[in-house]
Amino acid sequence: MISRDIVESVVRDVVTRRLVSGVGGKRRSGPPLRVDSSARHMHLCREDVDALFGKGYELTEYRPLYQPGNFAANEMVTLIGPRSRVISNLRILGPLRPESQIELAYTDAISLGLDIPVRLSGNVKDTPGAWVMGPKGMVQLKQGIIRAAIHVHMNPEDAEFYGVKQGDLMKLRVGGDAAVTFEKVHVRIDKTVLLNVHMDTDEANACGLHKAKEIELFR
Repeated sequence: MISRDIVESVVRDVVTRRLVSGVGGKRRSGPPLRVDSSARHMHLCREDVDALFGKGYELTEYRPLYQPGNFAANEMVTLIGPRSRVISNLRILGPLRPESQIELAYTDAISLGLDIPVRLSGNVKDTPGAWVMGPKGMVQLKQGIIRAAIHVHMNPEDAEFYGVKQGDLMKLRVGGDAAVTFEKVHVRIDKTVLLNVHMDTDEANACGLHKAKEIELFR
């Protein structure tokens, strides 16, 4: 029987390789718009890497991600929710961050018995926590579990093209048999990034992202 982790990995690879066009299905000038589905994952700080994998341990790369310098690691952990419900093989994404954080889809949270808020990555104040188990130890997160808000990474040139600024909200229309328009796509601008929308697996499944041929990002 094929494991869920393998199926998710294959689906992620198919989706992340999908380059989509711009307004009205016509290729715009500059970099193409890319929309990725992010499966559940964890970001770790240095202290928690040491606790879970051993003092001084360094994450090893499984595969690079689309954004420069980011990667999926070979390392995985087990997330333990209320009443000992677990998600095993929770993949770590690098590089390290100042504070550990776990991003789940809504259905993941339900299976764990957690009520998690929709937040932008990094905004973890007053969010639920849980126990995390690694090969060398355990960590109790006091907070840090979120459902990541759908967002678009763009550099200043892309922001100028779309006429938006940091923190603005945009819309993303995904056409097809399960056509959906997402109303609150958060704009995140950084000069080092590539134009890229991130949504979670629930959102991707709802709009049939893997089959979509018409995708439009607009104000």
